[in-house]
Amino acid sequence: MKRIIEEIRPTVENVFEHLHTHPEISWEEVETTKYLKHFLEKEGFKVETFNDTTGLVVTVGEGKPVIGIRTDIDALWQEVDGVYRANHSCGHDAHMSIAVGSLLALKKLRFPEKGTVKVLFQPAEEKGTGALSFIDKGLIDDIDYLYGVHLRPGIETEDGKASPAIIHGAAKLIRGSIKGTDAHGARPHEGQNAIEVMALLVNAIQSIHLNPMVPHSAKVTMFQAGGQSGNIIPGNGVFSIDARAQSNEVMVELYSRIIDAMNKVAQMTGVEITHEVTANIAAAQVDDTAVHLMAKAISDSLGEEHLVPPAVTPGGEDFHFYTLKRPSVKATMLGLGCGLEPGLHHPVMTFNRERILTGIEIMVRTVQYTFDLIEQEAPLV
Repeated sequence: MKRIIEEIRPTVENVFEHLHTHPEISWEEVETTKYLKHFLEKEGFKVETFNDTTGLVVTVGEGKPVIGIRTDIDALWQEVDGVYRANHSCGHDAHMSIAVGSLLALKKLRFPEKGTVKVLFQPAEEKGTGALSFIDKGLIDDIDYLYGVHLRPGIETEDGKASPAIIHGAAKLIRGSIKGTDAHGARPHEGQNAIEVMALLVNAIQSIHLNPMVPHSAKVTMFQAGGQSGNIIPGNGVFSIDARAQSNEVMVELYSRIIDAMNKVAQMTGVEITHEVTANIAAAQVDDTAVHLMAKAISDSLGEEHLVPPAVTPGGEDFHFYTLKRPSVKATMLGLGCGLEPGLHHPVMTFNRERILTGIEIMVRTVQYTFDLIEQEAPLV
């Protein structure tokens, strides 16, 4: 296995370099899709793309069982060195490289001999809607086991170590607006001050208290009101709220309380407060057998001393919609320690790129062990 990983190293490094330097944001991964399609077809893989969306699916082999690998392909939009641009600061360039490398390694291993490996290159993870689009297309309806990967910051998983599961929390991103009436600075009684309304809403959200045994948070992350004229009291404003909960059940309660806070503040101040959910991500639901198989792959790749327990994180991942919407799919996500600094979503995030090769080895072993287990469990004919 390690010899094969070394053989594909130069190709994987070139793939990563291209993806890293050509980031594209959610639902706009057009060139990324074209590049991956061209590269993988050139390597002899069967590739499926779509007329109505970015992303692609690669299928190797045929028949049951079907073992899936999923990677995300989008980048973030953020300020880097004073300029806003697409930026791979969440590691999706590495995730794609691991998926590509896994395909190349499986090809060299002539695997699988029977059954199917299906690799999903999914768009729009950062929007929380990419997985749902693939689910709607029926792309996972035939999958028995599904594996994902995500780079982990050092505070969670040290470089050279790996976790067989990431216990992500649920997340909702909410965008709202306050609609009131502007007023002259000398006549505040003739309108509503959106800034004061927002202050009341911030306090109301901060006053939400749920079960302290389940981590959760809600905070205002953006507010804009007013213009260049300092003598106008702004009646209108827009805002964003980031809500997190470690379980889907607590997220339902948290969201309900946020809506209640909006309604009460609107009633008290005489303004209209409207909102929409711009991203909605489910909390993790991992399968014990999938976790066991990935743990064995980690131990065999890195040594048992480098296997660490599942990583619990307040971050969100739309990967978990696959199991929420299709409970028959057994899934887990590899947490890959890679010396990631200063942190995920930091504009100058860096990591130990050698761990891309580590991720490939773990993923390929996990796929092999899953086929072995299913074959052992198959009834005699």
